[in-house]
Amino acid sequence: MAILPELMLLLAALAFFALSLGKDLQADQMSNAALFMSFIVLVCSLISRNQELTLFSACYQVDSFSQLFKIMISLGLFFVLVASQQLKGIEISVRPEYYMFLFLSSLGLMALVSAVELITLFVALELSSFALYIMVAMRDDQTGTRMQMEAGIKYLFFGVLATGCLLFGMSYMFGLTGTTYLQGIFSGLQAAPQPAAFFSVIMVLAAFFFKLAIFPMHFWVPDVYAGAANETTTFAATLPKLGAVALLIRLIALVPAYSQLLVHLLAVLAVCSMFYGNLLALVQTDLKRMLGFSAIAHAGFVLLGLLTLDKNGYAAAIYYIAGYVFMNLACYTVINTLSSQGENVVISDVDGLYKRDPLLAFLLAVGMFSLAGIPPMVGFMGEMFLLAGALKADHLLLVVFAALNAGIAIYYYLRVVKAAFTGEGRVSPALVMNPMTRIGSVLLVLLILFMGVFPATFLAFADAAVQAVL
Repeated sequence: MAILPELMLLLAALAFFALSLGKDLQADQMSNAALFMSFIVLVCSLISRNQELTLFSACYQVDSFSQLFKIMISLGLFFVLVASQQLKGIEISVRPEYYMFLFLSSLGLMALVSAVELITLFVALELSSFALYIMVAMRDDQTGTRMQMEAGIKYLFFGVLATGCLLFGMSYMFGLTGTTYLQGIFSGLQAAPQPAAFFSVIMVLAAFFFKLAIFPMHFWVPDVYAGAANETTTFAATLPKLGAVALLIRLIALVPAYSQLLVHLLAVLAVCSMFYGNLLALVQTDLKRMLGFSAIAHAGFVLLGLLTLDKNGYAAAIYYIAGYVFMNLACYTVINTLSSQGENVVISDVDGLYKRDPLLAFLLAVGMFSLAGIPPMVGFMGEMFLLAGALKADHLLLVVFAALNAGIAIYYYLRVVKAAFTGEGRVSPALVMNPMTRIGSVLLVLLILFMGVFPATFLAFADAAVQAVL
């Protein structure tokens, strides 16, 4: 029962592997089957939410912390499939394999949030990563673009670099402590030479900085976001962030001996990420590239919660990344719907969107307003909790930089909303929006507003989850 979500994801991946060996199915049949399986995974995650268990000689830990993230991953996967139901950017002949890799990558993320031992962590990370590397290069080239090849190669090369950093850091950790279990490692590092211990921690953290797109492990983001199919970018821009934040919390929460040095480093990376992401997002016209640079800036905001080194900061980071996933899903649902043949969407494509589809325009506005941190959206409350926690921890200068970046970000987010509601529009083909996608759009709007208006409900779950790793 405790690992029911993982088992269901594995079964879903095997089912699509079997489909890839047989006769081609209709596109609608495959998308409906994938959506149904993701819904079953979500139900299983909710059923097993209170389960606790250790498996594989205590290498794999099921607790309230991991179960909360598994619920968010399964809910995010469901909305990814709702937003990507037509799968216009993927050739029909390879869609069974695409869905197989999608479920395998999600399985790797679920395993990642339960991993409490280095080898288990490495296997889970590579399972989630390599499946996504392949998905990036699977974009259909019917629009004449070949960006997916460059994107796939860049993502793979930067991923290999991150894996090298991870293994190098792990080797130092094992050499210094003689164990591969996280709890034993960080108790053993207290007696180890501090320069070597700190270096090993930073090398391991760098691999998850890559997943979260923290400066300077961010260079892959804009090209991969723009080069991958819209549906792949929807997944890559959301769910892997959850796994990265979960592991960063598990790792950082166990490093008290040289905490101040780590805090200073995280503060510098947070400021660099925010300024770099926001300033370059200002000049983008491709919506996916803009959201890619925006992701770098938001990763810097997440670090504000982690560097407080207390449970309130960790809970605020969980709340913020959960809200970030939903607001991004709202924006990518619009991108997937506007893209008639899987092509990239530029800002001019949303001109007069409210005339073509008011619901889609409203969904875009809610997503962009939330990313900009405008109340009463979840983005506003998330930023407020992060800034309050950083201020309480005496990081006044960092709070000033973050507030300045929040102001910069408002410009390029509201530029998109302005185009959608004040643009004259142009003669365009009618938008075809699946009924399930319409229902999902309404649910996303309600989720973003509910988390923003009633944040205490989610924060209570996040606080309880954080207790499991402290």
